[in-house]
Amino acid sequence: MESKRIILMLLHNNQNHPSTNSRLVRLSMLIGLGLILFLFESFIPRPLPWLKPGFAHIATLLAIYMMGTGAALIVVVTRVLVGSLLFGTLFNPAFILAMGGGIAATFVMGSCKRYFSQTFSIFGISILGAVVHNLTQLILVEFLIVQRFEIFYLAPFMILSSIFTGFIVALISHLILLRPYLLPY
Repeated sequence: MESKRIILMLLHNNQNHPSTNSRLVRLSMLIGLGLILFLFESFIPRPLPWLKPGFAHIATLLAIYMMGTGAALIVVVTRVLVGSLLFGTLFNPAFILAMGGGIAATFVMGSCKRYFSQTFSIFGISILGAVVHNLTQLILVEFLIVQRFEIFYLAPFMILSSIFTGFIVALISHLILLRPYLLPY
């Protein structure tokens, strides 16, 4: 009962959404979108193990702009949990990296949207989220797996790839937000 109250409290955001049911439907559709994009990008060949397009973050960015940070956190956590169950990576290092990077990026993007929306556009917020996601994962890899400072030599390459992928994610999200008939529910 307490968890239901917490979820409803996270979902409650005075943004002209008439009912909790419509918010739950919208949230569920965003989670589904994130999972579909996560599965799709797993089939895209990667030149480097850590280089992913991050298309699943489109659902997170849409959730931030449509429903707020609390809902976006639910989208990220659920997407990572269910995606890890589907791929058999639950609680392994890939799961920990995805969860840590996703949560950190969502908090940063949500905070920027809330407090600095006059300064950062959706493009700046997405790029910042991608950079935070990759740097969080790099810190987690150093702390939990390799425990060698040399891993941070990858940071410039990861930041450059984050700028590119963050821009692509923002562009797609921006185009969806401009066309309300493409939005779920």
